[in-house]
Amino acid sequence: MNFIIYDLEATCWRGAPPNNVQEIIEIGAIKVNGYGEEIGSFNQFVRPSVNTQLSVFCTELTGIEQHQVASANLFPHVIDLFWEWIEIDASDYTLVSWGMEDQQLMRNDCRLHNLEDDWLTPHLNLKNAYRSIMKLNRPTGLLKTLEREGLDFDGRHHRAIFDAINTSKIFVKYLDEWAY
Repeated sequence: MNFIIYDLEATCWRGAPPNNVQEIIEIGAIKVNGYGEEIGSFNQFVRPSVNTQLSVFCTELTGIEQHQVASANLFPHVIDLFWEWIEIDASDYTLVSWGMEDQQLMRNDCRLHNLEDDWLTPHLNLKNAYRSIMKLNRPTGLLKTLEREGLDFDGRHHRAIFDAINTSKIFVKYLDEWAY
């Protein structure tokens, strides 16, 4: 089995999104085999189709610039590349994310573009799974969890590929503990 540890960045504002639509602007993922070995990575920007202009807040938070998403492909093309990379038709996989927000964002973008979303399961919410195995009263954020585990954060927080890389560190450390 392969594990697809992924993270997403999405359009964001200080308040509610215009048209109540938030769209994915970056997909970052690490593929890990059943032995905990990294066997691939995926990183693509996505051009939003509803609210095409990034907010200043979004650029400051993620470091993603307007030109990076403006020159990117739309979600249907990028998700096709992602499916090919996962080998969605040929491999046994589990998607893994830090919390449920990324799965919901992916589901929303699939619906926005009239694409199937049944491929989003099986899915492991690593944030809740970690809370459970560590017997914590409440879940912790990715940065706090890495610190708690004595692991360094590599890259820039709120960039999909770096958040995926750092989430994979926690996943691999407790590989045999997760119930999926």
